[in-house]
Amino acid sequence: METITKHSALNIQKLRQDFPILCQKVNGKPLVYLDNGATTQKPKQVIDAISNYYQTQNANVHRGVHQLSQEITVAYENARVTVQKHLNAALSQEIIFTSGTTESINLVASSFGGGNIKSGDEIIISEMEHHSNILPWQMLCEKIGTILIVIPINEKGELLIDEYKKLLCGKTKIVAVTHVSNTLGTINPVKEIIELAHEKNIPVLIDGAQAVPHLKVDVQALDADFYCFSGHKLFGPTGVGILYGKEKWLNEMPPYKVGGGTIKTVTFIKTEYADLPLKFEAGTPHIEGGIGLAAAIDYVNEIGLENIGAYECELLEYATLKLSAIEGLRIIGTAKEKASVISFVIEEIHPLDVGTILDKQGIAVRTGHHCTQPLMEHFGIPGTIRASLVFYNTKEEIDVLVNGIQKAIKMLK
Repeated sequence: METITKHSALNIQKLRQDFPILCQKVNGKPLVYLDNGATTQKPKQVIDAISNYYQTQNANVHRGVHQLSQEITVAYENARVTVQKHLNAALSQEIIFTSGTTESINLVASSFGGGNIKSGDEIIISEMEHHSNILPWQMLCEKIGTILIVIPINEKGELLIDEYKKLLCGKTKIVAVTHVSNTLGTINPVKEIIELAHEKNIPVLIDGAQAVPHLKVDVQALDADFYCFSGHKLFGPTGVGILYGKEKWLNEMPPYKVGGGTIKTVTFIKTEYADLPLKFEAGTPHIEGGIGLAAAIDYVNEIGLENIGAYECELLEYATLKLSAIEGLRIIGTAKEKASVISFVIEEIHPLDVGTILDKQGIAVRTGHHCTQPLMEHFGIPGTIRASLVFYNTKEEIDVLVNGIQKAIKMLK
């Protein structure tokens, strides 16, 4: 069946053909993949780029004099430039390859935090943060006696900006917030958050893991000090991610991990570390990950993030309407500004039970606390069922989800 969309710029059925996994069956049913917030599927263009690397380019990057090493070094550094241009960073050396958002945040907490934050200082995060943007700061607090301050949210799942303003003070040394909530779908006003912090000369880290698949991100326009995301959320490989940091901060920060690739000279007396970005990239990098991530970015840009955003907004509106009509279903997270993520609970039914029955019908959703246990505590629930949508999903798949939920309710009540 052809997907009908208001946005004729996208041929959804043609795009779906780029994703081999979407053609398979699960439990004898056509796969309906609605767990994109956990990881996105990979187009053939990314798979081919990784395969081509191993078949024709495989060598280690940097310092090699032989042809393969020189060729893959150029390709890898070109991948860095692709990320730079995608984020509109001023310099390619402001792009650090990491293993993902989690490592990127840990890097900043350890390297920036270790040199700039002292006992009695304060770190501001929000109530809707993923555990990956809680635990590194919490560990820093436990280690040096820093205080963790939390921006509260309202019942729609929106940050209380007036309360945030009150929290900013001379003791605040960094603000670290998510761009898009992985559980609620809330799109936070990060530009305003950054501007308010900068009025008091406070740097800001933005967790962009859930934003980059849906939104055009311009780090210079945002004036973000740090911005991070994971490749596998952006239709790229697992095990690779990005930390963007302003050159000013990255130059001041010591290496997070050390070893091969991070040095200029080594003696047993003293080591001189490499310039950006290599001083933060110890050891052999995830070369095929960088190549694959660049291919994913090229793929997304060819489709157009504006086209993607418009279609996903249409999907979100349709799914919200259909799910809201189910008796006993309550959507958690009703912010005015949302990405295409819907979390919900069903009266008197545990999310895990619903997820299990949906899986039997070939429908992949995420159930549980989504690594946001403090957020679950705020809403007084053990977890939710989460359907996270991207441009290769269809309204027909949403209809399948709705029918699956109704079947689950009949079986469990």
